[in-house]
Amino acid sequence: MLHVVACIDGSRAAPAVCDYSAWASQHMDTPMMLLHVLDEDRYPVAPDLAGNIGLGSREHLLEELAHLDEKRSRLALEHGHHMLDEAERRVREAGVGEVVKRQRHGSLTESLLALEDQTRLLVMGLHGESSSDRDLHIGSQLETAIRSLHRPILLVPDEFSQPRSAMLAFDGSATAFKSVELLAGSQVLAGMPLHIVMVGPDTADRWEQLKKAEAMLAGLGVEIQLAIRAGEVEPTLHAYQAEHDIDILVMGAYGHSRIRQFLVGSTTTTMLRTAEKPLVILR
Repeated sequence: MLHVVACIDGSRAAPAVCDYSAWASQHMDTPMMLLHVLDEDRYPVAPDLAGNIGLGSREHLLEELAHLDEKRSRLALEHGHHMLDEAERRVREAGVGEVVKRQRHGSLTESLLALEDQTRLLVMGLHGESSSDRDLHIGSQLETAIRSLHRPILLVPDEFSQPRSAMLAFDGSATAFKSVELLAGSQVLAGMPLHIVMVGPDTADRWEQLKKAEAMLAGLGVEIQLAIRAGEVEPTLHAYQAEHDIDILVMGAYGHSRIRQFLVGSTTTTMLRTAEKPLVILR
């Protein structure tokens, strides 16, 4: 069975992850999975010290450190259970009827890959656990997850706002048309007015590409607007989104075109850090 998977942690974005996941679950008529992954690097399983013979006082210190690590991991797992219980209460109050909870100990990306065949949409917070009001940090494992998974990912800010409109960043490439196909078969934007936006020269062939994408999305049964804007990709897309008060930005992940390049490297970090509204990354 496929789920909307909400990735829960101790970050400030966790309540919004719950709220956006609850919205997506009901909007897509898909059950929810609440997932908490205990990072094995921060909370390692206690090592086996049986082979450490002849270390004298150091052996005692190693054993004590191992016991401390074990205690920290046990407390972190217990805290994770409480977070999952609170998240379940929140999404059920929002109207979600079918919810399952999962807790894993290991790498976040490996855990997400293990659940990929059960995932219809993954929801993650834009900002990591180290973020504060003055200093927002992008989740350290976010880019790895985007590169690794082949499921749509909804990246959300710290505050929930009911999504009512969307825009697709489109460049006319073969990969972009694959993103259009994915969007046409998804219910995540069902019922929402949609803008398809290209950044670059205003030419006849580009309008033909836009109209082809529009025809592919006709089955969504929503109002579609087409636009071409000149300028640098990132600020131009954000400016268009602000001008039309669009709630969700949708784009494909990675590649060599101008639009997909800005999801790689330092521009990615800048764009994600400054995003104030949700992003849907299509893979």
